[in-house]
Amino acid sequence: MMKAVCAGVLYFLAMFAVGFVLGTIRVLMATPGIGETAAVLVEMPVILTASWFVCGFLIRKLQVTRALFPRMMMGVSALALLLAAETLLGLYGFDRGADEQLAHYATLAGAIGLAGQIVFGLFPVVQLLFKDAGR
Repeated sequence: MMKAVCAGVLYFLAMFAVGFVLGTIRVLMATPGIGETAAVLVEMPVILTASWFVCGFLIRKLQVTRALFPRMMMGVSALALLLAAETLLGLYGFDRGADEQLAHYATLAGAIGLAGQIVFGLFPVVQLLFKDAGR
C-alpha cells in the first residue's frame, strides 16, 4: 500500500506542476479572450491527457500492484492532495475565502474543473480496468 500512496503523492506533484503552468496560461492568456468556461474546456483535454500518461508511467515505474485497493489509494491520495493544494492556493495565493472557494464549484467553469479533478483521481483505477479488458 505504501507504493500506492507514494505513487499518488508523485502523481499529485507532477500534475500540480503541469496544472500550475497550464492554469497560469489559461488565466493570463486564454480567459481574457474567450472567457473562463471556454478556457477551462480548452485546457481540460490537455491536462487530462497529460494525467493519463503520467499516471501510467508512475504505475509502471513504481510497480503499483494490479489490484483495485492500491489503485484506489493512489487516486484518492492524489486527489485529496490536489484538492487541499487548490484550496490553500485559493486561500493564500489568491486571497479567496473558503466560501468563495466553494461557490466557485457552483459555476460552470468550476464544475467542469472539479469533474476533471475527479477523473484525474479515477485514472489509476480506470487504467487497471482498461489493462484487464485488453487481456
